Amino acid sequence: MESINTVQMETVVRIEQIDWEPQYKTKSSSLSAYWRIAIKRCIDLVGAFVGLILLSPFMCLIALLIKINDPKGPVFYRQRRIGQYSRTFEIIKFRSMIHDAENHLKKTPHLYEKYVSNNYKLESDEDPRITRFGRFLRKTSLDELPQLVNVLTGDMSLVGPRPVVRQELKEYGYRSFQLLSVKPGITGYWQVSGRSNVGYPERVDLELYYVNNQSLLFDLKILLRTVWIVLLRRGAH
Repeated sequence: MESINTVQMETVVRIEQIDWEPQYKTKSSSLSAYWRIAIKRCIDLVGAFVGLILLSPFMCLIALLIKINDPKGPVFYRQRRIGQYSRTFEIIKFRSMIHDAENHLKKTPHLYEKYVSNNYKLESDEDPRITRFGRFLRKTSLDELPQLVNVLTGDMSLVGPRPVVRQELKEYGYRSFQLLSVKPGITGYWQVSGRSNVGYPERVDLELYYVNNQSLLFDLKILLRTVWIVLLRRGAH
């Protein structure tokens, strides 16, 4: 479990870690919380802006290869997600599926039934909707790069819980308000703890652990760990 450095403040509140062992942390004063949020936003803006500039030639190449592999569909895939304070926004990804993917899947009834019963997911190697190049994008997490635009617009942060679709909120139950109290992120504690290899309900504990323990130091650790995990291609399907 990541260790979080805290300073002594006014109120001590009890939280629980993923292994359900009681822990104690100090609750930040409103002033220190304000500065943490302000600094984090500055880091998001600088990181997303610099990232888009440096990666733009590479992203143009990816866009070209997507069109070569499947000329019919768009370069980007957009989907409605739930963000901070329950605001909806369109998350942007490089398209990794064929054009008209949903209808194509329905043409294979047994796979569609498995897809629905498995919380609307299929393994990458058995999903007929994913293109050959799309599998590479997902395995390397390169399909996530356009979300730097979501960070610039303020819908997302570099680090935070993964933005969910509305159906997924039921997994959080009465604790969904905690998830939606912060901006979702491109990467986060769930992603560096296994990502697709860690499903519900364990994912709830990981995401809420971050919410209850967020700090700039924790964000830095997650970003550094993300680079390592992406290089090793762990947890991405």
